[in-house]
Amino acid sequence: MKFLQLFFAFLFVASCSEKKIHPYTYYYWKTNLALNQSEKKALAESTTHFLCTRFFDVDKINGKFEPVAVITKAKSFSTEKEIIPTVFITNRTFYQIKGEEITFLAESIYQLIQKKVNDYQLSSSNEIQIDCDWTAGTKDDYFKFLNELKKISGKEITCTLRLHQVKDKNLMGIPPVKKVYLMCYSTSSPLENSDKNSILDINILKSYLSKLEDYPFKNIEVALPIYSWGIVTNHLGKHKLINALSKQDLENENFKKISENEIEILKDGFYFGSFLNKGFKIKIEEISDEQIKEVVQFLDKKISAYNIIYYQLDSKFVEGRNF
Repeated sequence: MKFLQLFFAFLFVASCSEKKIHPYTYYYWKTNLALNQSEKKALAESTTHFLCTRFFDVDKINGKFEPVAVITKAKSFSTEKEIIPTVFITNRTFYQIKGEEITFLAESIYQLIQKKVNDYQLSSSNEIQIDCDWTAGTKDDYFKFLNELKKISGKEITCTLRLHQVKDKNLMGIPPVKKVYLMCYSTSSPLENSDKNSILDINILKSYLSKLEDYPFKNIEVALPIYSWGIVTNHLGKHKLINALSKQDLENENFKKISENEIEILKDGFYFGSFLNKGFKIKIEEISDEQIKEVVQFLDKKISAYNIIYYQLDSKFVEGRNF
């Protein structure tokens, strides 16, 4: 009897400590749909059947709705993955929008998605994902848009969910969809003076998601960052971003190392496609496998099961990663 008790106790501990396996895929967020060999390999090895692919952005320019940076496709592109069309819409698009404009916007977005799917002969999902950082002031019209797009397209409409929209759910409202993509990055602005990692500060993330289990959705997918960038600071303390920089890029005889992830430029010149002056500083922000693991362990206590969508599919970010 005592042996059986010990045996069952062992099984209980083993089951509690068992690591959860999360199927994963990527966001594809470039304007031209094309994959090099390392990207093809990474996508082929991913363990879901889909790829979230940004088709275009939508903005309101001079009072008119405009598609921005519409995707193109290289002839060589091919994948067995199902494409989930993803559209980013600026929050200001919904400022003072009229009812008939909501319908026009939904129709126009769906028509452009379908045109790209047909033109490029893509294996498209029955899902359309909308990415918008809505606010309390735009939530009602944005939610009307989501419902209108569902009615017009006949597709499953999903949307992204920012950390502040979870924390302040009573103010921000609950989107009228059946599935959301929780964006576990952009925890602060990279253009502010801060010693925190603006891509992902785990303490900030845990604070914002402390009550995630109370969010009224059972179907939550998780978007995690694998991207990096350099924050350039000039003599006036103003900042700009250079995408896809890593610590290895800081190995240069014209750079003086300030810390493990920051340098000062010693000589005027063109660096990473920009002319940078002596005295400018570059701080690298990137995400380690250990940080990703810590976030996943935290989320496993909040969500029972989920897919992971890594942002983004780029050889610079996927090579050497332990997925």
